[in-house]
Amino acid sequence: MGYRPAPIFMIGAFIFALMIKNLLFDLGGVIIDIERENCVKAFEALGLENADSYFGLYAQTGIFMAIEDGSMSVDDFHKALHEKLPAGVTDYQIDTAFQKFITGIPAHRLEALRALRRKGYGIYLLSNTNPIMWRGIIAGEFGKEGLRREDYFDGMVTSFAAKAAKPDPKIFKYTVETLDIKPEETLFFDDSETNVEAARALGFQAVHVKPGTEFTEYLPDKR
Repeated sequence: MGYRPAPIFMIGAFIFALMIKNLLFDLGGVIIDIERENCVKAFEALGLENADSYFGLYAQTGIFMAIEDGSMSVDDFHKALHEKLPAGVTDYQIDTAFQKFITGIPAHRLEALRALRRKGYGIYLLSNTNPIMWRGIIAGEFGKEGLRREDYFDGMVTSFAAKAAKPDPKIFKYTVETLDIKPEETLFFDDSETNVEAARALGFQAVHVKPGTEFTEYLPDKR
């Protein structure tokens, strides 16, 4: 039998897999499950008018964006919300309502992250989030197996620390510098097509994790 060259698409996939050294994950909608309506209803119950207008699936608006992009502190966020809420509502109630956005991390995704790290990939996080969720429910979800976030990731970037939120190019450039990674060697996973396009424009490999799918479906060839 004569030599049969591999199909071009197979060669391309192999080369792509070899190039990828780092996996960079969005959080909400990729690793952690979210439910926007839970958050909206919680703030409506507290008496926030037009609560629905503040929350999007991929980005927030007004003071909720301000705490996410780091332009507003937690204290100022609380003060601003108290002006919009009935008297008697506590900071704890505000924080609890805000964190209703998150429903949890399935155990199989935590295992997948650990497995990918064992295979030698650099595993990183890039999330639009805020200090309230980051220090509260998000820390709790990553800690429910007795581990810490640092046990899953080699490095993490949050929008409130970077003072910029996706899809702003600033946060991607901050990520490259902070994590010391090369975009062309990094595969980025996000549930927002806009964020994926922004990453690609800066040289990242990037995939859109569609609703109802798992990030494991978009991984490069297994090592």
